[in-house]
Amino acid sequence: MLSIFQYSFMIRAFEAGIIIAIVAPLIGIFLVLRRYSLIADTLSHVSLAGVAIGLLLKVNPLITAVIASVLSSIAIEKLRISKRIYGESALSIFLSGSLAVAIVLISLAHGFGTDLFSYLFGSITTVKQADVTIIGLLGVIVITAIVAFYKELVYVTVDEEAAQVSGIPTKFINILLIVLSAFTVSLSIPIVGVLLIAALIVIPVVTALQLKKSFKQTILFAELFSIFSVFSGIVLSFYLNLSTGGTIVLLALAIFVLVFLLKKDV
Repeated sequence: MLSIFQYSFMIRAFEAGIIIAIVAPLIGIFLVLRRYSLIADTLSHVSLAGVAIGLLLKVNPLITAVIASVLSSIAIEKLRISKRIYGESALSIFLSGSLAVAIVLISLAHGFGTDLFSYLFGSITTVKQADVTIIGLLGVIVITAIVAFYKELVYVTVDEEAAQVSGIPTKFINILLIVLSAFTVSLSIPIVGVLLIAALIVIPVVTALQLKKSFKQTILFAELFSIFSVFSGIVLSFYLNLSTGGTIVLLALAIFVLVFLLKKDV
């Protein structure tokens, strides 16, 4: 077991993975409770377009993915606030549009081979030190922002109208949440992959909600489920030569099924 830590790429994978495992449920709890889980899926497709741009321009794809997802997240929230387009319609437009952009860019470059595959499904062998640095920086930003605006985020999540009446700047909090979601989606790309990011953000939280605990206890259980899934998924993918992202998500799903069945009988 300890032999895997002799490889530098595994150390980088665990560093990045643990950061992602901690951050994902912190954002996921607010998205799930607000029934806004689809935003994670939408931003993951936007990130795919950002990755394609980065690979085409020979720039770190993680950087272009962050830029693309953050700009798109702000645009989505602006459209939702304007009420000219329903929230789910705005998500659908950005999801399909960004996927189309990614496909066109990939076809123009005649495919990106193994690089694109690793960004789609996650790979422990392709995580660079620069990626770990970016993931760590974004992780600190997300955690700091959540701690600083925790009460406001909870209040807006529970009752947005009451929060607005009480003087909380709900527009700012909503934009903050969606930008933090964009950061979280982007930093998850190297380990989980673009196509599976939404699952890691949502599944541990939904699993923890089955336990019917308090808000903070739900976050704690979601963190435990997430960390276990990511750590075990990285180990299994290394020894069994499996897709990292797929293994992590399958473990998260297995935990959900187990908790769901156990709580159903209680």
